[in-house]
Amino acid sequence: MKTNIYLKSVIVLLSVSVCLNACKTDDVKPVTATTNAVPVSDTNLATAVTTTPLANMFGVNTYPWDFLEKPGDENDVSDIYTPKMSIINSFSAARHYLDWNYLEDAQNSFTYNPCNSGSWNLDAIYTACKSNNITSLVDIKNCPGWFLTAYYPSSLQNSEDVPAPYGSSLTAPASYIAQAEMAFQFAARYGSNTAVSKSLLSVNTTPRWTNDPINAIKVGLNTVKYMECDNERDMWWGPAGTVQTAAEYAADMSAFYDGNMGKLGKNVGVKTADPNMIVVMGGLATADSTYLKGMIAWCAANRGYKADGSVNLCFDIINYHYYNSVTSSVGAAPELSQAASYADEMVKVSKTIKDVPDVWVTESGYDINPGSTQRAPAIGTKSALLVQGDWILRTSLLYIKHNIKRLFFYQLFDDTPNSSGTFATSGLAEISTVTARPAANYIRQVKTLMGTYTYVKTLSSKPMVDEYTNGTNTIYALYEPTAQGLTGTYSLNVGAATSTLYTLNPNAATIKSSTLTAKSNIVGVPVSETPVFVTGKAQ
Repeated sequence: MKTNIYLKSVIVLLSVSVCLNACKTDDVKPVTATTNAVPVSDTNLATAVTTTPLANMFGVNTYPWDFLEKPGDENDVSDIYTPKMSIINSFSAARHYLDWNYLEDAQNSFTYNPCNSGSWNLDAIYTACKSNNITSLVDIKNCPGWFLTAYYPSSLQNSEDVPAPYGSSLTAPASYIAQAEMAFQFAARYGSNTAVSKSLLSVNTTPRWTNDPINAIKVGLNTVKYMECDNERDMWWGPAGTVQTAAEYAADMSAFYDGNMGKLGKNVGVKTADPNMIVVMGGLATADSTYLKGMIAWCAANRGYKADGSVNLCFDIINYHYYNSVTSSVGAAPELSQAASYADEMVKVSKTIKDVPDVWVTESGYDINPGSTQRAPAIGTKSALLVQGDWILRTSLLYIKHNIKRLFFYQLFDDTPNSSGTFATSGLAEISTVTARPAANYIRQVKTLMGTYTYVKTLSSKPMVDEYTNGTNTIYALYEPTAQGLTGTYSLNVGAATSTLYTLNPNAATIKSSTLTAKSNIVGVPVSETPVFVTGKAQ
């Protein structure tokens, strides 16, 4: 069964007011407090060439039912629902929220296809993603009921409790062994290591009812490459028992990562099952580099150093969340928020680490309901849906310039359609009709046009003119980085007599194209707050 919809008050610091969040799951998305926005200027533009393909900026957050459930029929969740999968194919990657309870609804009782809790066919989800070239990041989160019953007082039982027995040492990796044992089981099944001993694995083979499919042990399916340890453990707004300090979360991750360097047993930790699996730290809610530095310091003190002198970290990827905002009443265009500043700071910290781990942003997005405090507002004749599409795409174009290696948007479908709650209407697609909203159409079009292209440089900031290349091919992205409905014309040297202008189509999967005729290699490009794309020669 799905988690019940509920309201949770979230207290947001530093001038951000209290808001109510209507959420379909237990995963609450806090509004990150910001200081004054950093406006776009030539002095804070990234200039480094990146090898990251633009497609990496087009991930989406999902749940099991986003793949398996036909709207209006919650009983059939055994196979991929093709219309939903068609929309998911707009994206390059999917971050899967997966409750621990789905995997282990009773202690040491593991199920995957079907899950005893929810009946989800996880094998089908990850196989479908791989066959469609969609990268899977599985975020296993939330304590299962049996764990809370066994280890927490009834008054403190919350699915987001720290995954360690109440009263245990939260800086001792051994306190997190139950979670780390589960991570081993998952990594052994869906990772790439076919040599895992089946004697270390278990599944519940008891059918729940007549003709119920029976779970079977499987090893090395090689359908999942990335695993994430929980979500927003720095949840400063959470009730007692749900918050971890940097040191506590690092200890948690040390168990999850490799069984605290193998000390916790041969069936504990992701890397113990599959050394090739990439472990992603749970996305930080606060985009706080100080928290990240605290985790690194704990690793240096407790995990020591590798032979090459680098810190023996308990994560492979740095991960944080940021929802573009400036005030507590409305979302902000990405260029007018702190998005670039936070990205630069996190990347700066990553560069202090010898191996320089990649930095990901696994949650960003906008609501469309006019009552939400994180909404994309209507601007001029543009509806909120169109502005959401503009700002989603421009967020991608911003982060690739600041060395973020992957970006995931929150989320595929609305949590609570028509709700004014924050993060309730952030969907990039419409669940009632199972159709793409402009944001998803824009992503599909740009991914198809230039997903393999990489960012080279920015020629102008007002309007924004970014150069992307793929081999000898060049495409320019042009847009006004504002939220005022600005339009204009930019004279672009395309180095040829003609070029192609690509214009986004909000209501279809295919981008529009037209020919621009140059005068002395210069074309006049119509520019607005919706990006356009023009072919040319590198400058």
